[in-house]
Amino acid sequence: MSFENFTFYLFSTILVGAGLSVIFSRNPVHAALSLVLAFFTSAAIWLILEAEFLAIALILVYVGAVMVLFLFVVMMLDINLNRMKEGYWNYLLPALVVSGIFLAEIIVLVGGRVVFDKPAEVAAAITTEGNTLQLGRLLYTEYLYAFELAAVILLVAIVAAIALTLRRRKDTKLVNTSQQLSATRANRLKIISMPVENKRSEDNS
Repeated sequence: MSFENFTFYLFSTILVGAGLSVIFSRNPVHAALSLVLAFFTSAAIWLILEAEFLAIALILVYVGAVMVLFLFVVMMLDINLNRMKEGYWNYLLPALVVSGIFLAEIIVLVGGRVVFDKPAEVAAAITTEGNTLQLGRLLYTEYLYAFELAAVILLVAIVAAIALTLRRRKDTKLVNTSQQLSATRANRLKIISMPVENKRSEDNS
C-alpha cells in the first residue's frame, strides 16, 4: 500500500467517525466540534486529490466562519435537550429515506466506477496552470450565470433568515433618526437665569 492510499484511508476513517459523532453526540458543543474535525479531514482528502482551492475554501469559510458562529450560538443559547429529544423518533422515517437515496447514489458512482472523460486540452491546462485558475476561469466564463444565480439565492436566504428571526420587543427603545437630525438648540437647550449670591457678605454677617 502506498503512502497516498494509506493517508486516504486514514482520513476517510476519521471522517466517518467524526460524522457519526456529529449524529450521535448528546452535547451540541461536542457535535459542533466533531463537525469541525469532519471539515478538516475533508479538506485533507481534497488536498490528496489535488483540489487545493476547495480545501482552503472549506477551512476558511466553514471552519473559520460558519462553525465559529455555530459554536457561539450553541454556547450562548440555553438549549433544553429534553425538549429537543421529544420529537426525535418522528424524523426517523424521512431520515432513512434520505440516507437510502444518498447510499444508492454513492453505490452507483463508486460501484459502477463512473469515469468523467476530460478533454486533452483541459487536462494539460490543469497540469500546467493548476486547478484553481481553471476553476476561476470556468466560473466566470462558462458558468457565470449559474454562479451569479447562486449568489442571489444566498443573498435572498440571508435576508429571509434575518426577517424570520427578527422579533420586535415592547421594551426595546428605538431611535428616530429624523428627530435627531431635526433637533435644534431652541428645543434642546434651556438657559435659566439665577441670581448671583455674594458669599463673602454672608460669611461676614
